[in-house]
Amino acid sequence: IELTEQQLINDGYRKYTGEKINVFFNATVCAHAAECVRGNSDVFNTKRKPWIVADAASPEEVASVIERCPSGALQYIRKEES
Repeated sequence: IELTEQQLINDGYRKYTGEKINVFFNATVCAHAAECVRGNSDVFNTKRKPWIVADAASPEEVASVIERCPSGALQYIRKEES
C-alpha cells in the first residue's frame, strides 16, 4: 500500500526532504534494529542533526536501505522526475 505524505504525517512520521526522494521516520514505531545506520551511514547517522540526509546517496540506494527496515519506522516517497 502506497501511503501519501499527508497520511504519514498524520500517523506521526517526520519528513526529511531530499531533492529526488523524501524520507519519513516515526520514532515510536522504530525497533532500533539499526538496518538503516548499517545500510548507509552517510544517509542515516544518529550522531548528527538532522540524522537523516536524504540526498547523501542516490534515491535508489536510499529506497533500498529503507526497504530493509523491519519495523516500518522508515518510509519514503520518490519525487517525480520533471
